[in-house]
Amino acid sequence: MKKLIASFSATMIVALSLTNLSAQDRKDKAEFKPKSNEFYEQIQKGIDAFESPKKSDKPLVLRMDFTGIDIPKSSSEFKTVFAQKPVSQGETGTCWCFSTTSFFESEIKRLSNQDIQLSELYTVYWQYVEKAKEFVRTRGTSVFDDGSEANGVGIMMKKYGIVPLDSYTGMKIGQPYHNHKKMVEEMKSYLQSIKTSNNWNTDEVVSTIKSIMNFYMGEPPTSVTVAGKKMTPLEYLKNVTKLNPDDYIDFMSLMEYPYWTQAEYKVADNWWHSAEYYNVPLNDFMSIVKTSIKNGYSMAIGGDVSESGMDNKLGVCMIPTYDIPSAYIDDYARQMRFSNGSTTDDHGMHLVGYEEKLNGTWYLIKDSGSGGHNNQTAPGFWYMHEDFIKLKMMNITVHKDAVKEILAKFPKK
Repeated sequence: MKKLIASFSATMIVALSLTNLSAQDRKDKAEFKPKSNEFYEQIQKGIDAFESPKKSDKPLVLRMDFTGIDIPKSSSEFKTVFAQKPVSQGETGTCWCFSTTSFFESEIKRLSNQDIQLSELYTVYWQYVEKAKEFVRTRGTSVFDDGSEANGVGIMMKKYGIVPLDSYTGMKIGQPYHNHKKMVEEMKSYLQSIKTSNNWNTDEVVSTIKSIMNFYMGEPPTSVTVAGKKMTPLEYLKNVTKLNPDDYIDFMSLMEYPYWTQAEYKVADNWWHSAEYYNVPLNDFMSIVKTSIKNGYSMAIGGDVSESGMDNKLGVCMIPTYDIPSAYIDDYARQMRFSNGSTTDDHGMHLVGYEEKLNGTWYLIKDSGSGGHNNQTAPGFWYMHEDFIKLKMMNITVHKDAVKEILAKFPKK
């Protein structure tokens, strides 16, 4: 028995020695794998399905039926001015800048025959800086948000100049679309904390707002180089683009102010309370639109785009008769909808072409918003009937040379 135990012990010692030797010689490897616990994920899905209400189908919305109506089928039907290809503003409220920048790109082509793409986000950056200054100046009563108006672009250009798109995109490497949700929330939250603490230090506020934007958008350039020549954004504006922001006129048509006077367009996005809008009767407003585009002048245009007569797959904007028949669209109908809030200041776009049909004049509208990019025949464009502009588009910006006769009707300053 003792011999058997001794033999067994010797065998175990040899086996353990071999095991230790094997473990010392072995070299294990590792690799990165996605963290996974499929059963735990199954548990969570089961809990969510039980505790959360089932998501219903997308709600139905009332939309016009275009069956039997002669609508444009292609952007090629329109007589157009030069415009750069449509681009997306992504998840931002910067339509005012994308549309007006597109308008200025067309103006550069018209005035000096240059094909230049400008940086939209350069203007957006500096307007946020100006909004922050105004927020401090008014002790937190001014509007700080992502909206603005077309004439805000010219104002920023006069003060800060402009740069080409390839000098400042406002996006990080690999970023597919602009997204300002977190950035705007962070800036607004910071400004509210300033209001709460009553710490109205302009330099400190502007510095912090810039640091937030620099993280999300990158810091804008202080100079650009063109054909080997270094210049400031203001020099680029003057010497390369040849644009003069003072040459552009803003029109509106509202009965709440006397016609043939200049007045304030009272909407939240006019955050600096510009009172430079030329107010004209509706027929003259429509004449400006038609005459300008027929003479080769495009324009920035803005108004309400939440209407039943819009179909983003067809790319069509019309006013249905169940809203108001065409013959009844006049100054009163336009003003009533603006006064009661059924016409709102939603969106800025760029009018680049027109087409005459038996059922009226149609306009080709370039759009940076997601709605226009759903157009199945011309992504990035709307086909807008003249009645839609007459009732729902509230302001336009155009070069002064296109409206000399209209301007002559206003009192001399």
